[in-house]
Amino acid sequence: MKKIKGIIDRFEEGFAVVEIAGTTKDYPKSIFPKDTQIGDVVYIMGDKVTVDKGETKKLAKEIEDLMNEVWED
Repeated sequence: MKKIKGIIDRFEEGFAVVEIAGTTKDYPKSIFPKDTQIGDVVYIMGDKVTVDKGETKKLAKEIEDLMNEVWED
């Protein structure tokens, strides 16, 4: 079974909307760990989902750095 890497985009009515390679796909929210948050990097294998907190922090830092670059005076 293939491992899919994605980022939680949002939650809607029992679904997690996950961005995967530039497109979004809905998954049942029930397969995600209870503490999953928007912006988390996740790996999906069938109906098993793991959250990669290290990747999530790295991604958040990259976004923060880009935002600081854009808003520099």
